[in-house]
Amino acid sequence: MSRISLVLVSTFIFVCSLTTGAAAESRLALVIGNSAYKTVPALPNPANDARAVEILLREAGFEVTLAPDLTQADMRRALRDFAAAVRAKGPDNVAVVYYAGHGVQIEGENYLVPVDANVEREADLAIEGVRLVDVMTALTTAPSRLRMVILDACRNNPFSNINKITGRGLAIVDAPEGSIVSYSTSPGMEALDGSGANSPFTGALIAVAREPNLPIEQAFKRVRLQVHKTTAGQQTPWESSSLISDFSFFTSAGSTPGPGPASGLAASAPAASGPAAASKTAAVPAGGAAAVKPGGTVIPVAKPAEYWRKLFQGRRVDEVFEVVILEDQVAAYEVFLSMFASSTYVPRVRTLLDRRREMMTWYTAVTVNTVLAFQAFLDRYPNSDLAETARRLRDRQQTRLQSANFTPSLPGGGGPQNATPVVPASLPAANCSCPAPQKKAEPAKPSPPTRTTSRPPRYLPPDTPMEPAGPRYRAPPVQVEIGVPLGGFGRRPSYPGPGMGPGMGSGPSEHSFPGQRY
Repeated sequence: MSRISLVLVSTFIFVCSLTTGAAAESRLALVIGNSAYKTVPALPNPANDARAVEILLREAGFEVTLAPDLTQADMRRALRDFAAAVRAKGPDNVAVVYYAGHGVQIEGENYLVPVDANVEREADLAIEGVRLVDVMTALTTAPSRLRMVILDACRNNPFSNINKITGRGLAIVDAPEGSIVSYSTSPGMEALDGSGANSPFTGALIAVAREPNLPIEQAFKRVRLQVHKTTAGQQTPWESSSLISDFSFFTSAGSTPGPGPASGLAASAPAASGPAAASKTAAVPAGGAAAVKPGGTVIPVAKPAEYWRKLFQGRRVDEVFEVVILEDQVAAYEVFLSMFASSTYVPRVRTLLDRRREMMTWYTAVTVNTVLAFQAFLDRYPNSDLAETARRLRDRQQTRLQSANFTPSLPGGGGPQNATPVVPASLPAANCSCPAPQKKAEPAKPSPPTRTTSRPPRYLPPDTPMEPAGPRYRAPPVQVEIGVPLGGFGRRPSYPGPGMGPGMGSGPSEHSFPGQRY
């Protein structure tokens, strides 16, 4: 091979090595920005945010569908078409849904609000909105290597008729395996629309995500810290992650994804929790515990208080505060408050910790969905913005429980007041003043139906001896159970001998016995 050919081949290989990781996989994104609301004041930034994210994702190698100002029908159609496109690409793909606009939680359920939604009462939102769980379901039905939902949707509730009786912000949600859900602020908190061209969350996202080889979970941690600083603690993004593979928006040739540059105490904080894509395993962060699933996936476990106490010991308060915001763990917040009680950061950390505990308790209540669970929430947070919803759900479950424990009386009853209490079989009689329920006797099974048939007269040869004055013998009736196969039961019997009558066969009968002929 000539020297010129070698140079050309080497140049080609070098150029190929500079391509991003996006070329090795399919990347698809649906970007929705709802600004032009029809029944509530318009939002200025979602349209700008959607366009900025579209540019970011296209530069990262995504095939992007930009869908601004969608009605409910348009949103459902866009999600359906996007899921079909992801499914057509095969399982080795990355699917991203970005949504900017209004979002509301009702009874622990998160709803994205289309531009044509007309909500006058809470029940209207279930009809007019699009559930977040439906978005996640549309993605999980399409096999993907990684699924991502980014929600800049935690703005204030715009519907004046219900914003006093629903909870602030969005509720906690668990991301399905292989997924990550990012919120523009913490559960139960409200995000700012921003005074610039983009919201604080989206502005930070499009800046941080461009760093090469930055794992997605580390990227969202940095977004959280930047937004918290920009908004002076009014807004702190949050994410729920169940990733089983690594992902970076941008990669550089010949490098391995890592946590990126860091300094001070932040550099010694736990690394990204997502396991490596090839082996579906990951190294456990230093000083932390982990649980290993049967398939080999390592699921990081929240660090105990002792871990954070050792990490924070002898450090400056501002360094510790950055780590606390980056990691966003309850134990880290608690240790910070105990070690730096006089810090000026205490009010911020206290607000985050108290609201997180409240939303975790609320998540447990709506998940368990019992009278006792809702009452426990009310006992602990009687003045919460979710208290009215908790009372309504508690009363609803109480009504269902009463309906399940009482049966209508027989004719002449008159309603639940005359109903007969039903005692669960598992409840010991000694613990209940009600009479033990009597087990009803099972009705006797009816005998199988029978049919009485008379066999035709026996035709005997002329030389057969008979009683002198007796009539010809006729077989007695035979009791036969219906459905029991007896030879040719159900078919016309055949008779021996020719000429025994019209339609009678001449072969041996299936009911003949040795020495006898019918």
